[in-house]
Amino acid sequence: MTLSLNEMEATAKRATRGGLYSWGLAEEAAKATRWLCAHGLDGGAVLAALLQRRFAASLQDHTPENLDEPWQCKTTLCPLTAGVTLSDCAERLSQRPTDMRQVAHPLLILPFAAQVARKLERSVTVTSGSWEAVTDGTALSMPQEAPDHSEHLRIELGGVLSELRPHRTRATPAPETRAILSRFAQLTYAPATEESRRLGAGAGLSDND
Repeated sequence: MTLSLNEMEATAKRATRGGLYSWGLAEEAAKATRWLCAHGLDGGAVLAALLQRRFAASLQDHTPENLDEPWQCKTTLCPLTAGVTLSDCAERLSQRPTDMRQVAHPLLILPFAAQVARKLERSVTVTSGSWEAVTDGTALSMPQEAPDHSEHLRIELGGVLSELRPHRTRATPAPETRAILSRFAQLTYAPATEESRRLGAGAGLSDND
């Protein structure tokens, strides 16, 4: 079963919020998931894998400690917090590359690199070992599959687009991916029972926080 990109974005937003991220980060995650799916990548699966790691329960431990090089934290960097920070600090790339250490699911960095490319009107290259991706904000070149974890991720201006990924108008999440995202999404409106509190739902997930 396929989903429209609008449906994928809405599902991703609700699931990310159910995973205890703020509504602001949930919106960013939803846009990032949609961008990946629009480029023929399994954005839903990578988001589901991230949510299962429960980073949001102690997000301060997975956020860049400072913006000195390299960006790192106490454990593993969350690609959502790192990606949003990258986009907010786009002008820094005009001066020097940004290096990150121990990044989970670096594929989720690409949509934020695309935001930087659009802001600066320059191509942006993201590399980790032999993996390389180049985007101008709209198109994406990524010949190899992205790793699940990057010990050293570099983002820098420049790069040549080649072997462009085809654009898609629908997402094709696997049944298990949809099940995971649905389970997290349900936590945003589950009744505040002892069980739902244990799983992270309840009043703390209302739209009024």
